[in-house]
Amino acid sequence: MSRALPILTVLAGIVVIWYAAAVWMNSTWVYDQAERAGTTVSFAEMVPQTMTQDRPLLPPPHQVGAELWKGLFGQAVTSKRSLVYHGYVTFKGTMMGFALGIIVGVALAMSIVRFRVMDMSVMPWAIISQTIPIVALAPMIIVVSSQLGLTGRDVPKAIIAAYLSFFPVLVSMVKGLRSPDQMQLDLLRTYGASEAATFLKLRLPASMPYFFASLKVAIAASLVGTIVGELPTGAIEGLGARMLIGSQFGEPLIMWAALFAAAILAGLLIVTVGLLEGMARRRMGVPA
Repeated sequence: MSRALPILTVLAGIVVIWYAAAVWMNSTWVYDQAERAGTTVSFAEMVPQTMTQDRPLLPPPHQVGAELWKGLFGQAVTSKRSLVYHGYVTFKGTMMGFALGIIVGVALAMSIVRFRVMDMSVMPWAIISQTIPIVALAPMIIVVSSQLGLTGRDVPKAIIAAYLSFFPVLVSMVKGLRSPDQMQLDLLRTYGASEAATFLKLRLPASMPYFFASLKVAIAASLVGTIVGELPTGAIEGLGARMLIGSQFGEPLIMWAALFAAAILAGLLIVTVGLLEGMARRRMGVPA
């Protein structure tokens, strides 16, 4: 309870600020309607009207919660209005991008640690690549994918997700693979261990804490990349598509519900990575 109390205190503060902001922003519509009708509304009359608008500027928490509940549990999971269905579409793209990002990140990290020329030539470009805004890069990836005959939306989304997720894996794995000190390397050399044996028995196990730490960042980045990739592809499925539809059709409740569904999905993915990390640590004999 002592650990949960600070979290609940911050959460309560956010909800209070959220309600206050909803009253302030949605009151404009209430006063405008009253002015058109030639009437006046008191503060006590105005507040309830800001809580029940169909298209509020800022939906209050209970409206977002109700829309989220309806999207998650009020529809069949196969319905195109179900957030579970759209979450699965985004989840599928996220996993494809996440896997591709891990492969690229680990492969580049191994090359950089092994070959100095890769360290000098590739690492600076990897850093520079992250300074390019993904919203500017995503349409280019889609155009190039289309030119290559990749007409589906899954591959471009996976590439965009991998673009964001490979970098934390790369940086952490380079750090982890270089973490063994010179005495440990010299000890294995005196045993006559080959370079492959040194990698498998020393460098790779030493990099595991760095690897799993990077996965928690990479999985969240991959989800963000997938959602961003759904925006310019004209997709009608996925949480990013729901956000775009809510924005284009003036349905803020749909947009906010999809946003919170994405946050829930991100939380579940990070927890899953944490569980896998615990299993791997126990398997390697490392205390949790």
